[in-house]
Amino acid sequence: PFMRWKERYLYCMEGVNRSAAATGEVKGSYLNVTCATMEQMYERADYAYSLGTVIVMIDLVIGYSAIQTMAIWARKAQMILHLHRAGNSTYARQKNHGINFRVICKWMRMAGVDHIHAGTVVGKLEGDPLMVRGFYNTLLLTELKVNLAEGLFFDMDWASL
Repeated sequence: PFMRWKERYLYCMEGVNRSAAATGEVKGSYLNVTCATMEQMYERADYAYSLGTVIVMIDLVIGYSAIQTMAIWARKAQMILHLHRAGNSTYARQKNHGINFRVICKWMRMAGVDHIHAGTVVGKLEGDPLMVRGFYNTLLLTELKVNLAEGLFFDMDWASL
């Protein structure tokens, strides 16, 4: 097969454990459990859990129902769920149509994702520094106030979400 995921997970966790032992710090690696079916994702996630990882990763392209389903799995397993933005640029980079990443941030927050890379001011996820700060604020703060420079057009209270 193209990607031998069990071997990859073992090699990753070997490095994580070696590093944790050497530093005395908690370490982790984002083991990507994305695949074609939920059954396969559960198999990979359960295997990652059995190896002692604290975080698993899924790709945005798996779809919103699968994202929510993996978020439920992660809660039950007491693991961190990271969302990789794979596929994001196909609709977020379009100037005339598509979905702004801020909307994705809100959806993923409501779906139960714990961690997402919201971009930087350099690199392939680059953006205006104030806009990127607005993405991070959308993901992190429990209450948002209007801030047009950061792309926040209305107040939002996330309560405990």
